[in-house]
Amino acid sequence: MGGIVVKKFIKHFLPARRLSRLFSSDVAIDLGTANTVVYVPGQGIVLNEPSVVAVKAGTTTVLAVGREAKEMLGKTPESIVASRPMRDGVIANFELAQSMLRYFILRANNDRRSLFRPRMVIGVPSGITQVECRAVEDSAREAGAREVFTIMEPMAAAIGAGLPVHEPTGSMIVDIGGGTTEVAVITLKDVVFCRSIRVGGDEMDQAIVNYVKRKYNLLIGDRTAEQIKINVGTVLVEGDVQVMEVKGRDLVTGVPKMIVLTNVEVNEA
Repeated sequence: MGGIVVKKFIKHFLPARRLSRLFSSDVAIDLGTANTVVYVPGQGIVLNEPSVVAVKAGTTTVLAVGREAKEMLGKTPESIVASRPMRDGVIANFELAQSMLRYFILRANNDRRSLFRPRMVIGVPSGITQVECRAVEDSAREAGAREVFTIMEPMAAAIGAGLPVHEPTGSMIVDIGGGTTEVAVITLKDVVFCRSIRVGGDEMDQAIVNYVKRKYNLLIGDRTAEQIKINVGTVLVEGDVQVMEVKGRDLVTGVPKMIVLTNVEVNEA
C-alpha cells in the first residue's frame, strides 16, 4: 500500500513541481520605506516605484499604488488617504503592504496572472525583529508568494555591489535607505558585525524642510525637499556652487513665494 502511495506521489506531485518551476518566475523584492524595487532573473529590474498606497478614507479600498499614489501625497481630499505602509524599513500597515505587494507582483508580470505562484526573496533590515520578519513573510504569502526567503539588506547590497563576500576578506557596506541606514562588515558569506540605525533619507528631507522654514519662513512639502536633496544635496561641498529654484508658501504673508537655494545651504541643513 505504501509503495502505491509513493508511486502516485512521484507521478503526480513531482511533475507539478517541475511545471511550477517552468511557468512561475522567481522574484527578488527590495521592500523599502521610500521605494520598492522588483527584480526578475533574466529580465533585470522590472519595477521601481514609490512604496505608497492611496485608499478611500475609513476603508481598505485601494485607489492607487506606487508613482500614481505618491503624486497624491499632500494633495488629497478628505475622502482619500495616501500613506506609506512601510516605516523605518518594516511594515507599519499589514493590509496596505499586502495590497501594495500584490499590485507590484502583478505589474512585474505585465498584468498577467501566472498559473503558479512565484518564489520570493525579500530584503529586510539587519535590526529587524522576529515579529517584524514574520509580518514581511506573511504579507508576501498573502500577496501570492509560494515560498518566501528573507536576506539581510547589507548582504544583498554587498552582493549587488560586487564585493568579494565569499572571500576571507572584510568588506564594509553602508546602505542608506529611506527609513534605515545599514552598516555591516561581511566576510566568508556571513555578516560579522552589523548595525541598523532607523535614520535615513526621510530624516534628511525633514531636515531640509525645517532649514527652509527656519531661515526663509517658507513652507515646502516633503516631495519638494526630496527634489532639493536629489538635485543639489551634498555631504562635501566641492567645485562650483549649484543652485535650485524652490517654491513654497510664505509663512508670514500666506502667499506663494520662490527662493533660490544653494548646495552649500543644503549641506548645512
